[in-house]
Amino acid sequence: MSFESSGDRVSCVIPVYNESQRIGAVLGAVAGHPLVSEVIVVDDASTDDTASIVAAAKGVRLIRLERNRGKTQALCAGIEQSAGQILLLVDGDLVGLTSADITALLAPVLAGRADMSISLRRNTLRLWKLIGMDYISGERVFAKGWLEHRLEALRALPKFGFEVYLNGLCIERRGRIAVVLWPGVRSPFKNAKYGLLRGVRADVRMVLDICRTVAPWRLGRQILAMLRLRVGSSAGPGDRQAASAPGEDQR
Repeated sequence: MSFESSGDRVSCVIPVYNESQRIGAVLGAVAGHPLVSEVIVVDDASTDDTASIVAAAKGVRLIRLERNRGKTQALCAGIEQSAGQILLLVDGDLVGLTSADITALLAPVLAGRADMSISLRRNTLRLWKLIGMDYISGERVFAKGWLEHRLEALRALPKFGFEVYLNGLCIERRGRIAVVLWPGVRSPFKNAKYGLLRGVRADVRMVLDICRTVAPWRLGRQILAMLRLRVGSSAGPGDRQAASAPGEDQR
């Protein structure tokens, strides 16, 4: 399967909560992309101007949740209403994202070289860079069919359990995984977004949700299984820019 011959429709789902400072730039990279058939943004009851910014964007569908329900439920709401055979999941807080980055992430799956692609961002944890995979990255491409008859199970997950649950499905299917390097893209750390104390609490809650979804002693096995399914890494379009850009702290 190739870009030219593929008849698959790509649905992009973006969960957001209070991302008025960054969502506009993210939509600028995704909305109108020639390989993306629809863009669905799920606003998880933001209290800032996120929803109004999304509503004003051309070619973007906005779904608003009445109360904050967490990332997993926001993704479920968007996926349930998506029409494409291929899902492109993108976090709404990315900085430096370009249309070329989206193309690079879609390429392995649309060309049939992989069953799921995962981003490896510029400021991801050093550990993930060392092993060559950010196993909880929010940027993924995979077939929507993986989630057929799974929405009820997804709705029962903790707020931040989606990625590790999806990892389990990929391992179960022995899906080939392509890691796509995004050296020009970063995601703000939670302490930068919320302040030190709130950021630490948010990180702790995320880790607890991950451990509620997959037992801690099984997480290592999950990572090793995913590494065995990796079919290679491909460079994104930001390599040259990143090489000349100033470095930034990593966790």
